[in-house]
Amino acid sequence: MKTLIITDVQNDFLPGGALEVPDGDIIIPVINNILDKFNLVVATQDWHPENHISFASNHNGRKPYDKIEWYGIEQILWPDHCVFNSHGAEFHPGLKMDNVEAVIRKGMEWDIDSYSTFYDNNHRKNTGLAGYLRERNATELYFCGLAADFCVKYSIEDALFEGFNVTLIEDATQAIDAQNFKTIREELITKGCRIITSRFL
Repeated sequence: MKTLIITDVQNDFLPGGALEVPDGDIIIPVINNILDKFNLVVATQDWHPENHISFASNHNGRKPYDKIEWYGIEQILWPDHCVFNSHGAEFHPGLKMDNVEAVIRKGMEWDIDSYSTFYDNNHRKNTGLAGYLRERNATELYFCGLAADFCVKYSIEDALFEGFNVTLIEDATQAIDAQNFKTIREELITKGCRIITSRFL
C-alpha cells in the first residue's frame, strides 16, 4: 500500500512560529496537491509537556541551540515549541486533513526527545506506528513535512530500520539548515532512501 507520512506540519515550525523552518509554508500546497495519490495518509505531531527536557527554558543558564548530553546522547536545547494543546502544536490551518486516517503524537514524555515518528531518540519506546502500518499492509512509505534535517530525517532512518521501502518527496519538505541537508540527503540515499519530487508520483 502506498502511504504518505506528513511530518509535523505544525504552527510552531512554520513562519512566525517558535521554531520556524525557513520557508516552511511553501510545502503546504505541494502536500495538499498530492494527497489523492496515496492509499493511506498518516500525520505526525510533536506534542510536548511544558517541562520537556528539550526546552532551553527548563535548563538554568542555557539558551536555545545550546547542546547538552542526556542519556548518553547529544541533546539540542530548543525554544519552547508544540506544547500540549497550544496554538503552536496545532496543524497549520492550510493543511488539508480530510484524507488523514491517523495522527501519531511524539515527544510526550518529559525526559526524552523524539525526532522520529517511530521511536524516541534513544529507541527506548516506540510509538506504535510501525505496527499500525503493517496492520494496514503499508509497504511503500513516502515522507514529507518538517523539518527535513531533523524529524523527517530520523523518521526515514527508522522506517528503513523497520524494513519499509522509503521515498522522500523533496519538494514537500524543508530543512532548518539547507546546507547541512545536502550532506544528509546523500547519507539517506546511501542508506536506501529514494528521493523524488512530487511530479513523479
